[in-house]
Amino acid sequence: MNIDRLKQIVLEAGEIVKEGYVSHKEVSHKGVVDLVTEFDVKTETFIIDQLKEAFPGYALVGEESHQGSYHYEKAIYIDPIDGTTNFVHGIPHLAISLGVWEEGEPVLAVVYNPILEELFWAVKGEGAYCNGKKLEVSTQSRLQNALIATGFPYAKVNAGVEYRWVIDCMTNLLPHIQDIRRLGAAAVDLCYLAQGKVEAFYEIDLKPWDVAAGILIVQEAGGEVSNVNGERYNFDDKSIVASNSKVHTQLLEKLEKI
Repeated sequence: MNIDRLKQIVLEAGEIVKEGYVSHKEVSHKGVVDLVTEFDVKTETFIIDQLKEAFPGYALVGEESHQGSYHYEKAIYIDPIDGTTNFVHGIPHLAISLGVWEEGEPVLAVVYNPILEELFWAVKGEGAYCNGKKLEVSTQSRLQNALIATGFPYAKVNAGVEYRWVIDCMTNLLPHIQDIRRLGAAAVDLCYLAQGKVEAFYEIDLKPWDVAAGILIVQEAGGEVSNVNGERYNFDDKSIVASNSKVHTQLLEKLEKI
């Protein structure tokens, strides 16, 4: 397992994202509000080509190219630009995310925001870091003092069960927390949780490439990850809840079960 090679690949891919961030973009829609640009595709293609050589024997599960199962004995989950909507609008909250999983467990993770030059990474059992500084989750234990990150699913346009869940959870939560932040890139939200900037994060309808790296970074910084029922999170779950572990139970009590 080579974390240095993984970081090198992400740093090189970051040059493509930087170029795209200041360039005119050809934007297309995967769904009503789900955007993709030529830079998402170009970045993913570059990453996959590099990973094929550096990590033979791993399934490469990329947001823009993968179809089929999410479950493999050995896999790398790739989000070339988590936060494409921010990328298109010139908002610097975005990242490249690579999570290496073996036998259902995360073992390596890199999340890189090339615009803000934040490089987060973790190795199972060896801690989590940002730009070389060791990460630790917040020590806040009162939900009322907790800043909570979240996001809204693309399914919101249908105003169905996912939409209701988001609205009901916010209604339940807001009187009992410090505030909510919706920044638009789950991978970075999880890293900010690991960094102690927020106490918790929850969302519905995320894909493995959104969270595969962030989960390990949170865990290695001392945090906790589950589904909304408090059970061990897996990629088939509808929801994910992550926290500094100290407000986890209090937060779960305010979230609607699915």
